[in-house]
Amino acid sequence: MSPPADTPAWLPSLDRAAGPLYRGIADALERDIQAGRVAPGTRLPPQRLLAARLGVDFTTIARAYAEAARRGLVEGRVGQGTFVRGPCPLRPRPALARAAGPEGGGAAPAARAADLRMNAPPLPTAPGLREALRREMGAFAATLDLDLLLRYRPVGGGAAEREAGAAWLAGRLEVPPGRLLVCAGAQGALLALLSVLCEPGDLLCCEALTYPGFRSLAAHLRLRLAPLAMDGAGLLPEAFEAACRAHRPRALYCTPTLHNPTTATLPPERRRALVAIARRHGVPIIEDDAYGALAPQAPPPLAALAPEAVYYVGGLAKPVSPALRIAYLAVPEPRPLPRLAAAIRATTGMASPLAAALATRWIGNGLAAAITAGIREETAARQAIARALLPPGLLATDPAAFHLWLRMPEGWSRGEFLARLRPGSLGLVGSDGFAVAAPPEAVRVGLGAAEDRQSLRAGLSQVAELLAEGPALSSLIV
Repeated sequence: MSPPADTPAWLPSLDRAAGPLYRGIADALERDIQAGRVAPGTRLPPQRLLAARLGVDFTTIARAYAEAARRGLVEGRVGQGTFVRGPCPLRPRPALARAAGPEGGGAAPAARAADLRMNAPPLPTAPGLREALRREMGAFAATLDLDLLLRYRPVGGGAAEREAGAAWLAGRLEVPPGRLLVCAGAQGALLALLSVLCEPGDLLCCEALTYPGFRSLAAHLRLRLAPLAMDGAGLLPEAFEAACRAHRPRALYCTPTLHNPTTATLPPERRRALVAIARRHGVPIIEDDAYGALAPQAPPPLAALAPEAVYYVGGLAKPVSPALRIAYLAVPEPRPLPRLAAAIRATTGMASPLAAALATRWIGNGLAAAITAGIREETAARQAIARALLPPGLLATDPAAFHLWLRMPEGWSRGEFLARLRPGSLGLVGSDGFAVAAPPEAVRVGLGAAEDRQSLRAGLSQVAELLAEGPALSSLIV
């Protein structure tokens, strides 16, 4: 008796609890090809048919087929479908350290090691949130105004976008919409600010360890940087005072909350001291509040303490989505608004109208806040994994941060440590990428870019084992 006409030529055997479904489907196909259960030239089921038979959404199957193509397992033929390419050698996988078992004990299944390089927010795992996002994107597309699709928008955002920005910042910073500009991400806001506030050759103060994107902008605009000393709580106000007396800097750039890379959050007394120094010397502050929305217990921003002296940048990349390249720039007074708008026009043209409209909608309907809450929840879980695996005496981190700062123990240099990890492709970032002065022996570890907690646990286990071995035991040189 022949099978029904809609029976797929291949159905994967899946462990739905073992990780992302799309990767599990690609893994199952690879196993079946290697075992000879799927012959070269086999036409795989149409994506929608396989999705229906497995009870998953179409996007999952599309990602699975794309992953299989990336591995060289299949090829797409226009108008014909997707076909198995034939036997392929087993792909080497990074050797994984023994991972800690799941909550409740027992050994965890093998997992692919995480890339810990990027400082990206973790994907929220809150039930229903991803499906809500898919529905929301459909609703957004269905209600798009043709003006949004076919016309330019005002530089710096229209009234609705600025009002949404003010609503997003409310609670951390109360600012009228008329003093806000909508920018193409925090990098676009910083580019406009530095273009207006500085001339080539000007001196800017910044933390001795600072955001690499700011360093790149300063180099691009031919600005000089004066590094300010830090300790475990962040920037030292006395270092800023000394720099103001010695150099008359054009501005101070800093990240007071969940500093990148050290995760330090400046305590209230240091914030008050910094704004007092800035007022006394007439030095404007550029406050990068990339992570402020993730730390509701943090002290008020510098801009809330000295609104007349601080240019404030609050982006959506870290608390909502890196794909949403929107940031809100609050200025101390209306006077610089035309020049900043001109700088935006000259550099980025305008923020993407589609992204700005999507951000405005998500802020208005509460979805942006729900995503932020989901990121906080997943960040807390990943922080717990890191604290369980890594030596506490070497860690500087914050429960709200999805990165941590790992100091090298005696005997290790950051360069040697990173070189030994390279075969595992973990991709930690050495202090050199952040240092304006002499780099310390430390690395930044990103917790958010790992696809799931299992792969993060595997990656951090490798880091922990290497730290425990020391450079002599881990060397392969003969």
